[in-house]
Amino acid sequence: MSRPGRPPLRPPAAALFLLAAGPASAQAPAPSAADLAVRLAGASAVTGYERALGDTLLALLPGSRRDRAGNIVLELGRGEPRRLAACPLDETGYVVGRIRPDGYLTLRRSPGSPPAAGPLFDQQLEGQRVTVFGARGPVPAVVAVRSIHLTRGRPPPSEQLFPLDDAYVDVGASADREAAALGIRVLAPVTLAKRPHRYGADRLAAPVAGRRAACAALLAAARAVAGARAAGTTVVAFVVEQNLAARGLRALAATRGPFAETRVADGEAPAAGAVPTAALGAFRPWSLPARYAGTPVETVSLADVERLARSIEAWLRGAEP
Repeated sequence: MSRPGRPPLRPPAAALFLLAAGPASAQAPAPSAADLAVRLAGASAVTGYERALGDTLLALLPGSRRDRAGNIVLELGRGEPRRLAACPLDETGYVVGRIRPDGYLTLRRSPGSPPAAGPLFDQQLEGQRVTVFGARGPVPAVVAVRSIHLTRGRPPPSEQLFPLDDAYVDVGASADREAAALGIRVLAPVTLAKRPHRYGADRLAAPVAGRRAACAALLAAARAVAGARAAGTTVVAFVVEQNLAARGLRALAATRGPFAETRVADGEAPAAGAVPTAALGAFRPWSLPARYAGTPVETVSLADVERLARSIEAWLRGAEP
């Protein structure tokens, strides 16, 4: 309200012009497959706890929906034949097994198929930063390192595996009640801290980088063809619980199949039994080479991600057999 005896305040003419014009007409360019790969590589989705990553995909893929199994699904076109393009979301990780009276957490491996790194998978936890996903949000933590003084005379670390039972997670709490106040509960998911790192000409390193980058390629391709006309129906799906006997894929086959053809994008070769039902039809994988698979520095080439996105887009448009 203006004061008595003084003219009302008015914004400058230039400001009125900017207000009338609204946001700039030129829209920001759509994120590339490489940009999406970096973004998704920073996300965590322990098997059975994929909802947060699913929420991100719902925001990035207009028209997509979450089905009853938790898969993120976008249906393109209508009629026959029906095809499926899928990418798994989940990763092997950990859950809180116990909150000790002194505030430390112990861990248990998430269920599902064994990781690519085999028995060394747990050893890479020692001394590493992790994230505990509590009820009040993510909590940064670190896995304690064995005392050098107390391990003298024992086999050197190179000859002694680091068992999961020795992983004590420090969240900065000195008592179990302090850990509970942070929102940490038994079965809260835990992963290595995700800090995607770009290096060299086009390299991206992060835990589970191969799978995340493959999903980014599928996401970029689906965004590119959304609204385009194509013969038949193509279902694009980001599936949950792949490490648990492909439960998300099974649900799709039962609710939206049968499919004449199924293509799955992943950063690793499909495991035996990855095609769980005949309702998925002919199965072919899209491969994305990944170095140092199953380690915190799993690495992909962003140029390979862009090439995969173009290949998937051609298939979605029906131009690639």
